[in-house]
Amino acid sequence: MSRPGLKMSELAERSGVSAGTIKHYLREGLLDDGGEVVRTSRNMAWYPPAFVERIRLIKRLQEERYMPLRVIKDVMDADPARAAALLELEDRIRERAVAADENGRVDADEAVRRYEVPRNVLERLGDLGVLTPGEEGYDADDLRIVAAIARFRAGGYDERLGFTVFDTLRYREALGALVQEEVRTLLDRLAGEVEVDRAVEIIASGAEPLRELIGAVHSKMLRAELRRHGGD
Repeated sequence: MSRPGLKMSELAERSGVSAGTIKHYLREGLLDDGGEVVRTSRNMAWYPPAFVERIRLIKRLQEERYMPLRVIKDVMDADPARAAALLELEDRIRERAVAADENGRVDADEAVRRYEVPRNVLERLGDLGVLTPGEEGYDADDLRIVAAIARFRAGGYDERLGFTVFDTLRYREALGALVQEEVRTLLDRLAGEVEVDRAVEIIASGAEPLRELIGAVHSKMLRAELRRHGGD
């Protein structure tokens, strides 16, 4: 006769989660809907092989998304496939970001030479978290920021007029909430709706137009605000 499922020890081994944790998930109603577990005695039960991936997903939502179990239960009850798709999409986005991050880095000496920005300015921007150089130097986004700082300084935005690296913080702080909302929106609309590879392509293709959109909206609002002040 075929076995009706997995023993608890087998479930724990395949999922990489301890038997004690799995039993806690069961008590919290995260796994069994009341009919999936086959109980043959008080101390013996068989568990569906599908529990393996479900347990792994629950553990990832706990450890990587810091979700409490009550929230995870709602997610699992509503659409576990979508939760899995969301995690896969986030993983792929991170993989691409890490790969891009490691390509074409420039060290501090080259950044100073290329953009003619004082080294102490770069160091202060790093201290503020505006730049995040790694062991191999500055990545492409860091260099775009350095290039912009160089153009600001060349145009007269320098310390003599009170412009310092601390002015960059207002932009980082203002953009923080926008970026968080943008990520939530992207993941919510793409996860489970399109193939992961296509979703990653869509997000990547939007990076440059998004920069242009933010720049254009900022420019338009800046001119409108200057006109308003001129009319006061």
